[in-house]
Amino acid sequence: MTPATPFSEKPTLRGELVTLRPVTGDDALLLDAVVRDDPEVAELTGSVHRTGDSPPPIDPARLRAIYESWAVADDRLVLAVVDHTSEAVVGEVVLNDWDPANRSCGFRTFVGRAGRGRGLGTEATRLVVQHGLRRMGLHRITLEVYAFNPRARHVYEKVGFVHEGTGRDALRFDDGWVDVHFMAILGD
Repeated sequence: MTPATPFSEKPTLRGELVTLRPVTGDDALLLDAVVRDDPEVAELTGSVHRTGDSPPPIDPARLRAIYESWAVADDRLVLAVVDHTSEAVVGEVVLNDWDPANRSCGFRTFVGRAGRGRGLGTEATRLVVQHGLRRMGLHRITLEVYAFNPRARHVYEKVGFVHEGTGRDALRFDDGWVDVHFMAILGD
């Protein structure tokens, strides 16, 4: 029997604006639509390389299987962001790339058009980071954010992430190059 990891528990985290709940296979198409219906999400996450492009299509059954596996994975935590106002899934937050020896992991997120500009992304980020550092016992959470996404970087700084370095020319976009910023938050 495999021992439990800090990622084995799949909590529901409630805030004033959002609830973060474990993803299910049923969320796959909803979350795919959030990305496909909002070119800004695809562009700012580096999922496409030209303004207005859509991410490559993915077979719905395969996408569902991926989310079903993430729902029970013991090496990552994937939570749907549910807007309290509409009760709609507007994005996701993820703790992944677990390094057990160093009690660290990575973080990624996206919030679509329906959830932007109202503090939902900030609250979702704060909730999952606090859970990771306080409840899961993580020491360090890292992320990457592209230089052309200052709104996201501002959110991460408000939550406590600190810029640690820059990867120059990390993303090819619209015939130019975009740097990536490496940020981290520590539990102490």
